[in-house]
Amino acid sequence: MNFIKLDGKDIQPSKIVCIGRNYVDHIEELENEVPAEPVIFIKPNSSISGDIFFNESDPVHYEGEISFLIRSGKLFAVGFGLDLTKRELQSSLKDKGLPWERAKSFDKSAVFSEFVSFSGDVSCLRMELYINDNLVQQAGYALMLNKPDDILNEIKSFFSLEDGDVVMTGTPKGVGSVNVGDLFLGKIYEGESLIVEGSWVVK
Repeated sequence: MNFIKLDGKDIQPSKIVCIGRNYVDHIEELENEVPAEPVIFIKPNSSISGDIFFNESDPVHYEGEISFLIRSGKLFAVGFGLDLTKRELQSSLKDKGLPWERAKSFDKSAVFSEFVSFSGDVSCLRMELYINDNLVQQAGYALMLNKPDDILNEIKSFFSLEDGDVVMTGTPKGVGSVNVGDLFLGKIYEGESLIVEGSWVVK
């Protein structure tokens, strides 16, 4: 089983619940339709990785996201997450009306910073993603179509969340390809205060 870090301690999620199409600018970027309800999909524990890997046969895109760790059914901690996606394969699957798992839930497709306990104002959270010192993605609560508490209630309406599970809240515009040697730096802020960050070099 794979682990994430919470305040320096190992945590073992049973699953990662992801929200698609939660920012209008990203929906437009990929020429998708605005959904009437949250788009929800799952990444298994086996998708968790401490590193970002280049895939020569299936090009991978990065998607930076504000992510939450669940405890007692509530949003307990926050971290920065990367939902890695085989974009060409995903497009092909969508065109055929098929599920996305092959493009979204493969091994090493979920990369996280450390998570930190959070009891602040969720509406003040925002994220930034830098690649090679260039800001490529930024967004926050105000731009989300579905807010974190609403996402949590929607998820819990049809399946259970276990302690340590992770919820990823969707990505804003600015997604792009992962390249060998790229330096990724993801940051989560509460207002103007940096509360957690993670960095990775693509292997």
